[in-house]
Amino acid sequence: MKKINDILQKHDLKPYKREYKGSAFIIYTDKGNYVLKEKDRGSNNHIYEYLKSRNFCYYPEEISDIDDEYRIMQYIEENTIPDEQKMLDLIDLLALLHNKTTHYKEVTEDDYKEIYEDLYNNIEHLLTYYLDQISLIETKTYMSPSEYLLARNISKILGALYYAKTELESWYKKVKDKRRIRYVVLHNNLNLEHFIRNENSYFINWDKSKIGLPVFDFYKLYKNHGLEFDFYELLRIYEKKYPLLDEERALLFILISLPEKLETISNEYQRCKMVSRKIDFLYKTEFVISPYNTDEGKKYNTHK
Repeated sequence: MKKINDILQKHDLKPYKREYKGSAFIIYTDKGNYVLKEKDRGSNNHIYEYLKSRNFCYYPEEISDIDDEYRIMQYIEENTIPDEQKMLDLIDLLALLHNKTTHYKEVTEDDYKEIYEDLYNNIEHLLTYYLDQISLIETKTYMSPSEYLLARNISKILGALYYAKTELESWYKKVKDKRRIRYVVLHNNLNLEHFIRNENSYFINWDKSKIGLPVFDFYKLYKNHGLEFDFYELLRIYEKKYPLLDEERALLFILISLPEKLETISNEYQRCKMVSRKIDFLYKTEFVISPYNTDEGKKYNTHK
């Protein structure tokens, strides 16, 4: 607490009220209201300067110094709006962020090869993991409900992995001879909690931001909210404002197709919910991807 008081004193802030909120707290002062949050190790301390240089100012103003252990950010009151509308506004701001920060970098085959090998190894690891899981289940005389649920849907899981493996090979053939790659600023921690809407839109919590391929923001958003919203439509809206390159979209579809490993949960009811959620994700992903593989979908994305 002494460190916090020292930082507040340094910036001449005299709070008359403090309100704890998760890992941060809000201070109310006669100079305005602010959020204080301890900086993550490896935080991108220069992100706001870069965003401002790209004319992207949709983030709370920061008054803390680079050497401060806590960030002091403007506290923005959020309007109450339906989550569906909030997600649409988030997608609009995400497309704007990527448009404002797009740049190209010269690369070698090794840069693409690294992405390929990381994904290939992950797919092989997941294939081995799920084949081992089903082999173990099949040795049992009686399956638990969660084991039965997994066994009934193992073909869907393996199908998603074989799809990802095939598409990865196709993707690598397309990109390995390319010598430029498109990069953007990634917020890299996207979910509805890190988006605020009042008269303007804002992204908050930029501590994990970095430079990278644009699809990774959409991928992480999908992993956080994929079962809650129509991501086929959200992707269409995003691409109207920030069209993905063919190889970028292919990479996105590979990423979202990969099933995650099962967490270790002893409670059988919770384990059933977990397995069911992962299966639901696979069906939802199929719903997002499959229209792009139709003749109409291919025509739309070719002439978009």
